[in-house]
Amino acid sequence: MSSTQPEGGTGDWTLLSTHARVLVEIARDPDVRIRDLAAECDMTERAVQRIVADLEQAGYLSHTRVGRRNRYTVNADQTFRYHAHAEYPVGPLLALLTEPTDTRNRDRRRRRPGSKEA
Repeated sequence: MSSTQPEGGTGDWTLLSTHARVLVEIARDPDVRIRDLAAECDMTERAVQRIVADLEQAGYLSHTRVGRRNRYTVNADQTFRYHAHAEYPVGPLLALLTEPTDTRNRDRRRRRPGSKEA
């Protein structure tokens, strides 16, 4: 059994939905092309186009045309759709998931109990 799947686990699934993965990638690179999003998220271009349209319709994204390309703007103040989390904006989650890895590791070392840094 794989170390990433708990014993008795059920199938392939990820913690973040496909919509969340697309939103995170757009937050990382607002000038990203649909083709590149599809490759990064391991989806078809058509699926990514539908997700981007869903995210725009729900108010999480907007886009402007820059030449032949789109530039996306993420609305970090938009709240989660699930009723139990509807009071929370998506911005803090996006900030966590788009923060460069080396910054996260450095911050964790600073907060480690007994650390001489901080």
